[in-house]
Amino acid sequence: MAEQVLKEVNENDLKDLKARMKMIADADPSQYQNDFALKRYLRAFKTTDDAFKAILKTNKWRAEYGVAGLTPDLPAIKTNMEANKARVLRHRDMYGRPIIYIPAKNHSANERDLDELTKFIVYCLEEAGKKCFEEIIDNLCIVFDLQDFGLGCMDYQVIKNLIWLLARHYPERLGVCLIINSSALFSGCWAVIKGWLDENTTSKVKFVGSEEELCTYLIPDVLPTDI
Repeated sequence: MAEQVLKEVNENDLKDLKARMKMIADADPSQYQNDFALKRYLRAFKTTDDAFKAILKTNKWRAEYGVAGLTPDLPAIKTNMEANKARVLRHRDMYGRPIIYIPAKNHSANERDLDELTKFIVYCLEEAGKKCFEEIIDNLCIVFDLQDFGLGCMDYQVIKNLIWLLARHYPERLGVCLIINSSALFSGCWAVIKGWLDENTTSKVKFVGSEEELCTYLIPDVLPTDI
């Protein structure tokens, strides 16, 4: 497996975006974004104008959504952590990416609070992002484990929310999405989900069919066996 090569960012565009953001951040330090974040927005939104607008929208969303207040003690977070809906692992993949592990069997589309679960997703993205060594690699590995997957686990609205979050507020944070222990049952679900993804995101989704193949992405022993 070849490592994903990041698209180069035009230095003049980066310089322009930095100048614009400096004016904003000088007036409101909470708006600050480092160079790695600016480059991610430029890769995702192509032009300086669009990247600048997207950053401002994200900063506004973060303040209104209360991202800074999403802590393990918050009931919405604590409940989903205890239910083992997902876990940010201590270990990393082969390229140093933080790993978010999601065991699908622990989810029921009929027994969830969408707003609380979305907050938990944001919490996991935030915690994984904090673990990034951005000088080396600044994106994440998400692992969907479909062991014991049933149609009752399939929650299209949650997947839509995750896609929207990654596209709008965590652009270029997804490095690779591994689907492990998949079955024919999921193939119909994937046909629907794939239609919501752009070509770039689709290329990051990898169906892993064997432990040997999984070893090219991460050491299998880092995945939890207790959830």
